[in-house]
Amino acid sequence: QVQLVESGGGLVQAGGSTRLSCAASGRTFSSSAMGWFRQVSGKEREFVAGLSRSGSRTYYADSVKGRFTVSRDNAKNTVSLQMNSLEPEDSAVYYCAARYTSSHGSIWYRPAEYDYWGQGTQVTVSS
Repeated sequence: QVQLVESGGGLVQAGGSTRLSCAASGRTFSSSAMGWFRQVSGKEREFVAGLSRSGSRTYYADSVKGRFTVSRDNAKNTVSLQMNSLEPEDSAVYYCAARYTSSHGSIWYRPAEYDYWGQGTQVTVSS
């Protein structure tokens, strides 16, 4: 089992940057593919970025490609999302998620494919 706790975010000006972190507890973190999702009230949760179990592969939603970077530190049981050139449209609650897997290179894109979720952290980008 994996427990996830997000931190970071808050209020950021358009064009600015912020970094989200997700601390994981549990022995299966290094055996988990990770994902970042976001959700705006009244809308479906959407994929933002994914990272394979080994960290060797990443994938980004088109809306954040070139602006966001996902990374992980398996020694510290953390995954991070660096968010640059933020836009008001990036405002949402951001969630990290984990999927236990034996695949070192796979990434998953749908919320239903993930096993564990953090509680979410709010990012608000002001124009």
